[in-house]
Amino acid sequence: MLLLYFFLTCFPIIFLFKLKKSLPPWTTEVKLLSLWFGKDVSFSSVTKLIKTSSSLSYFTSKMSLKKMSLTSKVDNFEEEVVEEGAAMSILDLPELVLESILERLPPASLCSMAGVCSSLRSRCITDHFWEKHMKNKWGRIIGPVAYREWQWHIALRKDSSHLKQGRSKGLMRIFSIVRPSWWIKPKVDDCSKQSSLPRESIMSWFLALETGRFCFPAQVYNRENGHVGFMLSCYDAELCYDQRTDTFQARYSPHGRRAVAIENNVPWERLRAPLVDTSPHDLHISDCLNDLRPGDHIEIQWRRNKEFPYGWWYGVVGHLASCDGNENYCRCHNSDTVVLEFNQYALGSRWRHTTIDRKEHREEGNEGDGFYGGIRKLGSDEEISTWKRLWPAEILE
Repeated sequence: MLLLYFFLTCFPIIFLFKLKKSLPPWTTEVKLLSLWFGKDVSFSSVTKLIKTSSSLSYFTSKMSLKKMSLTSKVDNFEEEVVEEGAAMSILDLPELVLESILERLPPASLCSMAGVCSSLRSRCITDHFWEKHMKNKWGRIIGPVAYREWQWHIALRKDSSHLKQGRSKGLMRIFSIVRPSWWIKPKVDDCSKQSSLPRESIMSWFLALETGRFCFPAQVYNRENGHVGFMLSCYDAELCYDQRTDTFQARYSPHGRRAVAIENNVPWERLRAPLVDTSPHDLHISDCLNDLRPGDHIEIQWRRNKEFPYGWWYGVVGHLASCDGNENYCRCHNSDTVVLEFNQYALGSRWRHTTIDRKEHREEGNEGDGFYGGIRKLGSDEEISTWKRLWPAEILE
């Protein structure tokens, strides 16, 4: 038994002595390891050490120029690689690769990239790259009405720019020659200062929204911080984005002789784009009256008096008093009278329900109960779930 132990311990050493001529000088250190650890070092572990040491020796030799013995061919090759690397530019990439990189940049990085050179700038300001950013961030609350306002805004800027030519234009040219990229910084709002950015570009519109320089029309759910008088309603307002707080300032149309109401810190989830192209002071022409049935979710225009703008209020179509609600026998959809219920209000409240004429509905109401205007039927689960998410914690009186 002792003889077998001696053989297993000494075999790696004997084997290495035989391979002395074919192994590098550092293998003597491995032999000493075998003598030091005795039986704990097997042939496989020695082999691993040889491979590991060989790798370490390779990288160490790479790090030390004094110990390297490279041929002139290798030296020349490395010099060529360095020279080629120094001359490489992002513009040398294939067009599809470069486009793929630019598509993945966030708005701030895309702005910074536009300040590198004129070639990259011409690429980075194209609508192709900014359409995605516009849709992802602003698409839900920017609608056709806001786009029309932007077009008017551009037209006004063009008219005003014609009056400011001459000395100011000459100064801007001097600044652009001295330091053409002075406006480029990592932040998006700094990027918007570029004087030569095309006004009609999506990038220009995005930056105008992002920096709050362009206020746009949209609608706000539960206006004035969820005031009890506006629960489950949606009113038109002029919105201005505050980049520091990631919220909006809303300016509501005046109600009669009341001053313009201003609400700050309005979050994104309380905003939407106008769903119909109708002014808040005009009656919406309903096109869904013949399709209304009990259980349908609707929005209806309502205003306190005729000096006030309309807001959109959430409700559902109910059953007539003569109907027991049994769907097998319900004929409410055949009646000219449509019952509208506002279940956020308590039973017995004068705001709980109202009726309209299906065939000849126009604005209906009085100074006491307000005036009901046009109706739109909700066609998507997303719209309905949004209203339910805003449902008040307590029943309103």
